[in-house]
Amino acid sequence: MPETIETTTLGGTATGDFSVWGLFLQADIVVQIVMLVLLFASVGCWAIIIDKVRLMRQVTRKADLFEDEFWSGRSLEGLYDRIRNHPDHPMAMLFVAAMREWQRSLGPATGLAKTVGLQDRIYKVMRVTVTREMERLESYLNFLATVGSTAPFIGLFGTVWGIMNSFTSIAQSHNTSLAVVAPGIAEALFATAMGLVAAIPAVVAYNKITNDMGRYANRLEGFADEFNTILSRQLEEGQH
Repeated sequence: MPETIETTTLGGTATGDFSVWGLFLQADIVVQIVMLVLLFASVGCWAIIIDKVRLMRQVTRKADLFEDEFWSGRSLEGLYDRIRNHPDHPMAMLFVAAMREWQRSLGPATGLAKTVGLQDRIYKVMRVTVTREMERLESYLNFLATVGSTAPFIGLFGTVWGIMNSFTSIAQSHNTSLAVVAPGIAEALFATAMGLVAAIPAVVAYNKITNDMGRYANRLEGFADEFNTILSRQLEEGQH
């Protein structure tokens, strides 16, 4: 009597909706939560990216216009009187803070001790202003760094969970056909893809925006040093 050899079907036709929406609806609740977390993280990243790019373009353009006016040879007091009530970018705020301290500290007595003390105060005021304004510009950048470093692992968690569900389905149905395995694997890989979609723009944007802000911070510090030199020269001239 010939032996009957049972074979396991490895082929077959995969059934199910493999669209983005279909993969989400068919996924396990844990994988769905992972996908939603990654979706919200991606939307948040793009909102921050668009806002920071717009903000950097704005403050750079205004700094260019301000420096053109500052170095035009016009009176610093006149420039201060015009913008002191509404400085609308970091460089203007730096200038206003220094000029406010300058005018507040000047008096009839301008001895050496007072001159040195005034220079120190103005320098400290400008440093504090640079630090405060850069902290404001850099707000929410840590969110980009966090998403860039964690999103792939969150997506990988969803992938592992989805593949575990696929193996569970195989064990329960005793069927290794593609129709049983494919949906779970597709959902799992989709979670990984969403993790990468969230992480890659976040990392690229974080590096680009951080570099741009670093250059802008150096520009503010350079302006502060130059402005402090101008004020120091005026103090020295006032003593003679």
